[in-house]
Amino acid sequence: MLFAVKMDVALPTDLDPTVRDETLAREKAYSQELQRGGEWVSIWRCVGKYSNLSIFDVRDNERLHEILWGLPLFRFMSIEVTPLATHPSDIRA
Repeated sequence: MLFAVKMDVALPTDLDPTVRDETLAREKAYSQELQRGGEWVSIWRCVGKYSNLSIFDVRDNERLHEILWGLPLFRFMSIEVTPLATHPSDIRA
């Protein structure tokens, strides 16, 4: 199942710099592991914002939920999930 997921990050300004750096490092490692495994298909930065738009290809809703809740930055995010379907005008479909 394909999903477009928009993630907006809002780190507290008073977050301890060491905690911030460690959390960001864990987030990067976690996302890259999922990318290498094929579930996190692509990630795009939203220009001018601390947010991204990502495409996930997972077996079901529960797996996507598990992935998103596992994000080290999850508690600092607001997330919007959109299920995707093939478009009849797509020449690659």
